[in-house]
Amino acid sequence: MQVTTVGLDLAKNIFQVHGVSENGEVAFNQALRRAQLLAFFEKLPPCLVGMEACGSSHYWARELSKLGHDVRLIPAMYVKRDKSDAVDATAICKAVTRPTMRFVAIKTEEQQGVLFVHRARDLIVRQRTQLSNILRGLLGE
Repeated sequence: MQVTTVGLDLAKNIFQVHGVSENGEVAFNQALRRAQLLAFFEKLPPCLVGMEACGSSHYWARELSKLGHDVRLIPAMYVKRDKSDAVDATAICKAVTRPTMRFVAIKTEEQQGVLFVHRARDLIVRQRTQLSNILRGLLGE
């Protein structure tokens, strides 16, 4: 059975993968550890892989794209969340094949680096403002 679409639910340590064939039959729905994920996708022929756009999704999208897979990131608001990772992976697998679905562009390492610098700078500016405000308030007392 040739897998054509995979839904990948990302987590911290255990990832859930749900794969279906061209005719919609479920090929697998299993949990994988972080260290097993790339080896698992290396064995699969190139297919469509859907993931929810989240913290580590851009990294995994780049890695799976290197293996020849067509990776698409789905905005979190379009993925139906449920009580288990297996159900979430199934929902992602269905969502990635919707013709009207909008996707998030995969960021490069450089783009993520620039965003990191902007976010860090923003945090420092906010903390500096908070500190000056609290000092002004305390000295005014």
